[in-house]
Amino acid sequence: MIFAFYIFAASLILMSYRSFRGGLSYLKYFKEELSKSAASYQPFATVIAPCKGLDDGLVDNLKALLEQNYPAYEIIFVVDSEHDPAYGMLQQILVKQSESEPPAKIVIAPKSTESSQKVENLREAVLHVSDESSVFVFVDSDVRPTDDWLRYLVAPLQDETVGAATGYRWFISELPTLGSEMRSVWNASIASALGPNLKSNFCWGGSMAIRRDTFDRINMREKWRGTLSDDFALTRTIKRAGLDIYFVPQALTASISDCSLLDTVEFTNRQMKITRVYARHLWLLSYFGSVVFNSVMIAALMIAIFSERNDLNVIIAVTTLVLVSIFSIGKSWLRLKAVELVLGDRWPQVKRQRLAQNSLWLISPALFLINCVAATVSRRLTWRGIKYELKSPTETVIITD
Repeated sequence: MIFAFYIFAASLILMSYRSFRGGLSYLKYFKEELSKSAASYQPFATVIAPCKGLDDGLVDNLKALLEQNYPAYEIIFVVDSEHDPAYGMLQQILVKQSESEPPAKIVIAPKSTESSQKVENLREAVLHVSDESSVFVFVDSDVRPTDDWLRYLVAPLQDETVGAATGYRWFISELPTLGSEMRSVWNASIASALGPNLKSNFCWGGSMAIRRDTFDRINMREKWRGTLSDDFALTRTIKRAGLDIYFVPQALTASISDCSLLDTVEFTNRQMKITRVYARHLWLLSYFGSVVFNSVMIAALMIAIFSERNDLNVIIAVTTLVLVSIFSIGKSWLRLKAVELVLGDRWPQVKRQRLAQNSLWLISPALFLINCVAATVSRRLTWRGIKYELKSPTETVIITD
């Protein structure tokens, strides 16, 4: 049994070291991208923002879309009903719109019968874009982009080998709680999977852009039919077309909201269930990684506490705990330093996360394990008040009570 511990302890140390090296690459990539001169590629773009319900800070989020530092673009807000609370708020915002702001309109999508409602909203919205639009940009209503977000997100699409450009989210809470900070730490580990490798990057539906001609060529509107996850489906389709996905650090967007620990578990379970269906290999890797981390760290702690002091096993156990901690804290610190470079306008809130980001890494693998188990026993989830069952990547069942 002790030899099994040695093997898995060595594996965990190696994984932690590689993760730390990934943190170095992540920070280096941010610095390199931020040092580049501003791109001149700024074609007319259509920003599509699906809305449902009243997200925290929704008014400020939507106003940020209307105040982008970009020469020519339009915004399509899309809801599934005039009775949705977001619809009334959108009307109020557009009534007060100034002449200097981009043209914007509200589109009402039909109720979905075979896809997630978000996907149905997107499929409807692309039918209402301007004829002069050359780029489609998709953004979630719960994120608050910076003034230059659109300019940076569109720029990589000048290279026609780039199928899509993507940002990602960074959770920030107004009132830090265990639930809110755990969600941010859990999400941060996904965010740092993006970087310079154009082949391994993935799209995130809350901040992504694609050329219109590419969208049409890969028949994306039809490929979305029957799917729940807009970004996983787009990622798969772009990679099958042999195109690249470019991660734009400047398109990392703040998602500002508070949540409870129960909300965090529900959110992370939903993400893992989606991952199991759309990217099974990532689900299995998460399963393996969380099992190894939790098992080795608990075993090492038990050995360190209950074995004799000068025992070789104690030395190995303590060494494992120390090295894994050093590499994990180092990775968290490097990742946060990278994020601070692009979310400077949120500096007080990001700075406040230092303690959580550099400590909750110890228990986030336990949450990942809970998520993996939840995805093992069920493919049902609730998203924006609608219940779904994921039959396959192309078959989504809407569950009616």
